[in-house]
Amino acid sequence: MILLITLCSITLAILFSGFFSCAESAMTGASEAYMADMDKNEHDSRAGMMLKILSNRRQAVITTLIGNNICNTLGTALSTNLLVNMFGAEGVAYATLIMTFLLLIYGDMLPKSYAVENINRTALRIAPLIKFWIWLFTPIVFILQFVVNISFKMFGIKEKSSEEMDIAEIRGAIDLYDGNEIKEEKKMLKSIFDLSEVPVYDVMNHRNNIYSIDIDAPLNEIISRVEESQYSRIPVYRDKPENIIGIIMVKNFLKYCLNNRDKLDKHKVEKMLIEPWFIPETTSLLQQMQAFRQRREHFALVVDEYGTLEGVVTLEDILEEIVGNIEDETDSRPAEDFKNTDDGCYIVDGQMPIRDLNREFNWDLNDDEYVTIAGYLLDMTESIPEEGQKFAFDGFEFEIIKRERQKLKQIKIRKLDEQRKD
Repeated sequence: MILLITLCSITLAILFSGFFSCAESAMTGASEAYMADMDKNEHDSRAGMMLKILSNRRQAVITTLIGNNICNTLGTALSTNLLVNMFGAEGVAYATLIMTFLLLIYGDMLPKSYAVENINRTALRIAPLIKFWIWLFTPIVFILQFVVNISFKMFGIKEKSSEEMDIAEIRGAIDLYDGNEIKEEKKMLKSIFDLSEVPVYDVMNHRNNIYSIDIDAPLNEIISRVEESQYSRIPVYRDKPENIIGIIMVKNFLKYCLNNRDKLDKHKVEKMLIEPWFIPETTSLLQQMQAFRQRREHFALVVDEYGTLEGVVTLEDILEEIVGNIEDETDSRPAEDFKNTDDGCYIVDGQMPIRDLNREFNWDLNDDEYVTIAGYLLDMTESIPEEGQKFAFDGFEFEIIKRERQKLKQIKIRKLDEQRKD
């Protein structure tokens, strides 16, 4: 009778060990999105129960570890006692071999393999049972969590916040997907997560390319410049282009000019300027997009740490970082400045942002220290290259196609690895 009870106890210990191993794998890999869908749309109460469990995965995992260790220890102790009574000291070796085999196969490998193959379905099935064990082991879990937290502090280990872990998980899920049918959507999703890391300096329109008006110019010239402009907002400067004193709202300005043709004067024009909005060049795109929304603006002037004008950033610039280039009637970049050649190379505008090239062709040019491809070459060559010169850096060959004064206008790029494969 005692032998039968002992064998039954050992069997139960192995089965419960398998249950806790299965539960651990299921809860570790279960999808919260799947559970939320089952709870909301299928009205499965087990899904709601599992969502609450997954909200504190650490507590749930510690519960399974406690259960697993208790079952393994109990099963091993009972089998050792039984076999020692039957075979003497040799029973220890027999018990070790037998229990190692049984626990490895039936207490670990089989249940975990099953859970991995049926992760969400298994999680739903074990939800009521694991909820009971979490409640039962709560005092022990509380003590163990306290000990773990103290140990982390003693060894200087910092835990990542759940928000950081969730973002990393989403990034990983996006990178793992290789389907071509949503290739563009994948690029956009990755760009959204990069907004907080990209400064406005990387996407702004440089001050050399800003369309601006001198407030001291004749009134007729100011009106003419506004009329011929394709922009809705135009910076106005005094003395030098970097000294912006205000912004002309083109629609309001032209409307005022039409309604007051006979009494126009420069003094009234200057009063129509709106106050410029200056932002530091280190502002992230995410911060700036939120600021645009709060102020109901989509135009800002970028300055460096000394207050010197660096360029202009618009809401469109930030949106292009997400969805790619948005072509409209104000875009002045000729199509031929960005084209591929018969030999598999690309001819690009010198002011083309490196980030755009990397995103378009999946390249890995250094965009941490350089903004444009021209700036990259000027720094790497430590000179102003002449037309026809060729250089090779970081696995790419660059050829200067066109140069105007000190500016590199057109550059031919070839990825050397791709050329070698051909």
